[in-house]
Amino acid sequence: MVEARLAGPLVYSIAAHRGFADALVAGIVPRYREEGFGLARLTLLVPSSRAARTLSEAFIRHAGANGEGGLLMPRMVAVGDLDLDEKLGAALDPLGAADIPPACDPVARWLTLDRLIAEERKPEGMEPLPGRARLNLAREMARTMDRLLVEEKTVADLWESEAVLDSVAGLAEHWKRAIRLFSRVNTRWNFVLAERGEVDAATRRNLLFAAAAKRWKEAPPPHPIVAAGVTSAAPALARLLRVIAELPQGAVILPDLDREMDEAAWDEVGLAGASAQPGGPVFGAQDALTHPQYHLKLLLNRMGVNRAEVQPWHRRGMGAAEPARSRAISSLFLPPQASRSWIDLDADKRRLAGVRLMTSATIEEEAQGIALLVREALEAPEKRIAVVTADRGLARRVVQHLERWNIAADDSAGRPLALTPAGRLFGLLAEIAAEGPDPAHLVAAFAHPLVRGQEPEARRDWLKGLRAFDRELRGPALAPGLEPLRKAAREAKVEGWWDEAEALVAPLGDWPAVIPLAEALDRLARAGEAFAGIAVWEREDGRALGTLIEELRGHSQALGTMIETADLGGALRDCMDAVAVRPGYGGHPRVAIYGLLEARMARADLVICGGLNEGSWPQPPGADALLAPAILRALGVPGAEFRIGLAAHDLAGCMGAPEVVLSRALRDAEGPTLPSRFLLRVEALLGDDLAKDHRESRIPALLPHLDRQRPPADPYPRPAPDPAPDKRDVPIRVTALDRLLGDPYQFYAQAILGLRRLDPLSADPFSDPALRGTLVHDILDQWHKARATDPGLAIDRFAEEHFAAERVHPLFRALWQPRLIAALTRFEQWVREAEAEGRTVLASEISGAMVVDGVKVMGRADRVDRLPDGSLAIVDYKTGRVPSKAEVEAGFALQLGLLGLIAEAGGFAAEGVPAAAATGFEYWSFGKKDDGFGKRMSPMKLSSREGGLEPEKFLPHHTEKLHLAIREYIKGRRPFTARENPDYKGYNEYDQLMRLEEWLVRLTDEGGEA
Repeated sequence: MVEARLAGPLVYSIAAHRGFADALVAGIVPRYREEGFGLARLTLLVPSSRAARTLSEAFIRHAGANGEGGLLMPRMVAVGDLDLDEKLGAALDPLGAADIPPACDPVARWLTLDRLIAEERKPEGMEPLPGRARLNLAREMARTMDRLLVEEKTVADLWESEAVLDSVAGLAEHWKRAIRLFSRVNTRWNFVLAERGEVDAATRRNLLFAAAAKRWKEAPPPHPIVAAGVTSAAPALARLLRVIAELPQGAVILPDLDREMDEAAWDEVGLAGASAQPGGPVFGAQDALTHPQYHLKLLLNRMGVNRAEVQPWHRRGMGAAEPARSRAISSLFLPPQASRSWIDLDADKRRLAGVRLMTSATIEEEAQGIALLVREALEAPEKRIAVVTADRGLARRVVQHLERWNIAADDSAGRPLALTPAGRLFGLLAEIAAEGPDPAHLVAAFAHPLVRGQEPEARRDWLKGLRAFDRELRGPALAPGLEPLRKAAREAKVEGWWDEAEALVAPLGDWPAVIPLAEALDRLARAGEAFAGIAVWEREDGRALGTLIEELRGHSQALGTMIETADLGGALRDCMDAVAVRPGYGGHPRVAIYGLLEARMARADLVICGGLNEGSWPQPPGADALLAPAILRALGVPGAEFRIGLAAHDLAGCMGAPEVVLSRALRDAEGPTLPSRFLLRVEALLGDDLAKDHRESRIPALLPHLDRQRPPADPYPRPAPDPAPDKRDVPIRVTALDRLLGDPYQFYAQAILGLRRLDPLSADPFSDPALRGTLVHDILDQWHKARATDPGLAIDRFAEEHFAAERVHPLFRALWQPRLIAALTRFEQWVREAEAEGRTVLASEISGAMVVDGVKVMGRADRVDRLPDGSLAIVDYKTGRVPSKAEVEAGFALQLGLLGLIAEAGGFAAEGVPAAAATGFEYWSFGKKDDGFGKRMSPMKLSSREGGLEPEKFLPHHTEKLHLAIREYIKGRRPFTARENPDYKGYNEYDQLMRLEEWLVRLTDEGGEA
C-alpha cells in the first residue's frame, strides 16, 4: 500500500552504489503494490523508451529473485528525449489534446529551413552556399532553435533583452551576421508554422507538459504517479516534476544526486539557474558546467526544491556496491576549490575498492582486453556484464573479438546507417552519380555483398568477371566517362560481363548539375534495386534506409528542394550518419554493450568503461555555430560544456557498480590519445601508490598468449634462390639484363616466378612515369607513321588531338600536356634538322630478337634511324631519369647497347630494318634544359671531357656483360642473390617479397654491405 506522506515535495535520490534500476524496483514493489492489481495502478514517468526497457528487465529480475511466477508491472510513460528523436508517451500526449497544435515534421522543417537560408543569405551579403553545406547549416539551425525552445526562449528575446543586446555589441562581425541570419530565418519559419497551423516539436512538448501539470494540479489523479530517472532540466518539465512531487501519491526519484557534498562545494558548482539577486543572471561565467552535479542542481533550482529536502532512497538493488563507493565518487568529482581536501584524505577514503584501471597500447589491444574481461566474467554464474563506451569503433571491435568464443553481444547504441550494408551500397551509388563512374567506387559497388547475393551461382560468375575487370583497371586513374571503362573491359576480355554491368551503372551517369532531390532519390532507389533486388530493403538497415528515403522524397517533392549533383553523395551520407540502426534481440542475455545514453539507469555486476580518452569520453562540446557563448549566457541557456557534465554524471553512475574497469588506449586509429579528464581525476585521487594497486595487469599480460604463441622465428637470411636448370632457361629482355646483373633476385621474381606489382585502383597518374612514357611513345610512333603521307605534319597539333582522343585524366593533361608538347616540338626540330643532313627514320616502336648462347634476347626499340654513312642509330625516349655513363659502364643500363646488337644481328629485319652496323646511341629526354624542355645525350664517350665507354668499346662491353649473365645465371648455377650490387639504382617493387628490412639492417650491423 502507499505510505502516508509529509507535506511538501517528495523527492528522493538513489545513490550511485545502490544501482538505480534494481534499487528503484526493490523500493517501488513493496510501496505501491496492491492486492489483486499488482503495480498496474502505478504510472512511472521515465526519460526514454530505452529506460522503460531497462526497468522492465529490472522488474523481471526482481520477480524471479523472489520466486514469483508473474508480476503486473506499472504503466511506463516516456518523457521523450529530443536527442533520441523520441515522442512523449500517451499519458502526456493524449488523443484528446486537440487544443494543442500538432508538431511539424522534422524533415519538412529541415528542408524548409534550407530554402529559407538560401533566400536570406543574399540580403546579408553572403555568398551562396553549396547544397551540402546549406543542408548542414539548416540542420544546425534546427538544433539551435530546439535548444532555445526547450529553454522557452524565442527569437524576440534576441533583440528585446538588454543583456543580450549588450553582449551582441561586443561580438565580432561574423557573429553578428550569424545572429541576424538566424533571426530572419527563424521569424520567417514562425510565419510558415502559423500558416500550417503547427508548432515545433519542442514547443508542443512544453505545451503538453504545461497541460499535464495544470490537469494534475487541479485534479490530482487517484492513482500514484512517480517520475523516475528524469534529469532533464527543461523549465516546462521541471515545473511538471514539481507538480508530481506535490501530488498526494506522487514522487520524483533522481539518480546519483550527491547529498554528501558540503554546502561550500555545492555553491562552487555555480548559479545553475538561480540568480544571486533578483533580476540578475541565472548562469555565471564561472559556473562549473562540466561538473556531474550541475544539471541536477539546475533541475532542483527550477523545481524550487532545496537539496536538503531530497530524501535518500534506502532500498538496495541486487547489484549494489558498498556505500563507501558513493563517498569516493563524491570526493572524486569535487569542484576545483573543494578538491583541496584531497590533501587531508586518508588512504582508506581515497581507495576505490573494486575499481581497476586498464591501459592498452592500441585501441585493438583495448578491445581484445575488454573482450577477455567479458569472457572471464561469464564464467561466474548469473554475473551480468556491461561494456559502456562512447566510441562506436571500439564497441564494434569488442563485438568482433567476442565472436571468437561464440558470444553474441550486440551494440545497443547501433551503427550509423551509412556503415550498414544497405547504407554503404546506397552511398556508393550516390557517389557514382555525383562524381562519375570512378573505378574505385564502381568496383566497390559491383563487389558489394548484396549484389547478386541471393543467387550463389550468379554471384560466382559475376565476381569472376569483376575480378578480371578489376585487374585491368589497376594503375593510373582513367579519364572520366564510360568509354575508358569499355576499353578496359575489352582488354580484360569481359565484354559480356561489362554489358550487364554498364546497364546497371548507366542510369547513374549524365545527371544535370542541379537536380530535384526527390528525382535523385527516385533514380538512386531504382539503381539500388537493379543492383541488389529487394535485398537492399530487407533486414533492419534496409528498412531504416527505406524509411529515410520515403521521408526525404515525400517532403522534398512537396517543397521543391533542389540539390547540386556534386553534393549528393556527401549530403546523403550526412543524413544516414544521423540514423542509428539498432540490432534486434537475440544476443547473450548477460552481456550488454551500451552507448552513454543507453547506459543510463542500466546496471551490471561488472561495468567496463572503455575509450576513456579526450574526444571520446567526454566528447568535445560542439560550439553553437549561430549563437555565441556570451549570447547563450545572456539568454539564460546553458553553454555547450553542459554536455561534458552529463558525460561525467554517466561515468559516476557507471562507477557505482560492484566491479568497475576504467579502460583507455594510448593510441587509437588516428594517432596518440590524451587520457580523459575524468580518468586523470581518478589517478590524482588515488595517488601514485594507490594507483599501482588498482592497475589491471593480469589481462594485458594474458593478451600476448591469447592466440597460440609461435616459437621465435630464425633470423631471415638474405634471399639467394637457386632454381633448377630448366626453370632458369628463360628469355632475357633488354630491359631485364640490368636487373639480372644489378639485383639478380628482382630478375628471378619477375622473369622466373612471373610476379608483377598490383597497382591500386585510380592510382595517382603523376606518380607513374610509365603513363607518360606510354603516351609520348604512342604520339611519336603515330606521328612518324603519319609523316609518310604528310611530311609537313606538325607534332604539336597532332599531340593535342592524341591527348583528346586518349581521354587522358583532365588533371594530368592540365599539368603535363604543355611541357610534353614543348619537348615534342623540340624533338620535331631535331628530326627535321637530321633529315636535312641525310639521316632517315627507318622505324619506330619495333620489336626484335636474337639468340645468344642458346638464349633468346628480345627487346623493343623506340626508334631506329639510318645515318648518312649507312650505319644505324638507336634512339630511346626517356620521360624519367636518364641513366648515367657510369651506370652503363658498370653494366646497370644496357638497354641501348643490347638493341644495337639485335640490330646488327638482323633481329629487326621483319620490321623493315636490315642488318647493319649500329654506331649511334642516343637518349632523347623530356627533361628540362636551360632553354626549355627536351634534351638529348649519348651514353658513349664522345669527347675527351666526357667519361664513359669509347664508341669502339661500347658494343663489345655489352656483349661481354650478356655472355657473363647467360653463363652465370641462365646456363649456370649462380644464386639469384638479393641486392647483390648495392650501387644498382633499380626498382624497389620486390623489396617486400625479399623481406629486405629484416636482413639488410643485420647485414649492415655485421659489417657487411650497406
